[in-house]
Amino acid sequence: MKEQDEIKNKFERTIKALTLKPSLGHGTGVSKTRIINGLTCETKEGDWVFKSDMPKQVGGYDTASSPGALGRAALGSCLAIGYMMWASKLEIKIDSLEVEIQADYDDGGLFNTSDSPPGYLVIRYLVKIKSPASADEIENLLNKGDKHSPYLDVFSRAQTCIRQIELSND
Repeated sequence: MKEQDEIKNKFERTIKALTLKPSLGHGTGVSKTRIINGLTCETKEGDWVFKSDMPKQVGGYDTASSPGALGRAALGSCLAIGYMMWASKLEIKIDSLEVEIQADYDDGGLFNTSDSPPGYLVIRYLVKIKSPASADEIENLLNKGDKHSPYLDVFSRAQTCIRQIELSND
């Protein structure tokens, strides 16, 4: 539980800092994605580089995860991390934790062959936890994790998206 103690200490330190100076929590994440070949993309944010591609049957090279897989991974990892943070804060020992994301879709929306939206039709998430804690304690920490999960919020609530264009005709 040593790792969870460290998580709890940093969680509480962050709460204290944000309570004293809320502006510390404000920011803008910036990533830049560019096509590097066909449908293969490279995304950079800070020191991190991610690649994405599409399957061969739709014109990609199948050299990396699809954007959908990366989106599901973002949601699953955000939930798992949030649950572990709240378990640590609430001093609930976690032996193992796994989140499975299941997302139903209709590619007809992407390819304009159906009236379905191009995004997901429904998302389910299965949380598997091994812990000596009671079912009520686990339910409480999962509820707190869900309530404060940035990516569950992104997937659950419509976001304001503003497109800007910079055109070059060199």
